[in-house]
Amino acid sequence: MADLMKFVKDELVVRKDFPVFGAGDTITVYYEIKEGEKTRTQFFKGVVIQRRGSANTETFTIRKMSGAVGVERIFPVNLPALQKVEINKKGAVRRARIFYFRELTGKKAKIKDKRR
Repeated sequence: MADLMKFVKDELVVRKDFPVFGAGDTITVYYEIKEGEKTRTQFFKGVVIQRRGSANTETFTIRKMSGAVGVERIFPVNLPALQKVEINKKGAVRRARIFYFRELTGKKAKIKDKRR
């Protein structure tokens, strides 16, 4: 049974090639929205707070400020509506999950750029 599950995960699920990103990076996610019979592309730009899961069940959470309100969105990596992911900035953080970022405001909410 385990071999059958592994086969389904490896062969039948479409793998998308996204760039490597992690917590602290600022990314833009382009995804498709269906409204009736029409489809359009919308984007969501923000800071990656976490990546969790593995293989087909992997998800990542993005947070952005919309006015004075923080908005978070969780995207599954294998979502068929995902079109592309662009990395805008690499951030230097010390943790894999930066939940402390939710409470920060003003200059403290700025993430340093990663030196190459």
